[in-house]
Amino acid sequence: MRELSVVGVRVELPSNQPIVLLREVEGDRYLPIWIGAVEATAIAYEQQGVKPARPLTHDLLRDVLAALKAPLHAVEITELKENVFYADLLIGDGVRVSARPSDSIALALRVGAPIRCAEQVLSEAGIVIPDEQEDEVEKFREFLEQVRPEDFAG
Repeated sequence: MRELSVVGVRVELPSNQPIVLLREVEGDRYLPIWIGAVEATAIAYEQQGVKPARPLTHDLLRDVLAALKAPLHAVEITELKENVFYADLLIGDGVRVSARPSDSIALALRVGAPIRCAEQVLSEAGIVIPDEQEDEVEKFREFLEQVRPEDFAG
């Protein structure tokens, strides 16, 4: 497993489909995952420190895990089958729960849990961005600083 960090979310044009972009902590590969608008909003809210008046679903799950004293230890993106990513939540004393990567990432950000990815998934779906395209990544980061979670509301 390779540890990843969340670069951010954006809307891919012209399809208007949100993606979350992850990057290897110790490596050069990026992992783009297409996600739903609700999950994109949840990830963007957490990255930007936006606290909604009422808890979102991922906030609720964080609070339930805390109340049950079952911490989320890590998120693992385990496989890619037919262009669908699969992930597991590693909870408490060795419990694994299957979950969508987008929900898993939103929850991991809320509790500070590491996000890991199987090498096979990174080999298959990871991309290396050449140096000349690094400015595009920088533009993406600048975009993330200006985008609001409401921009993802379908």
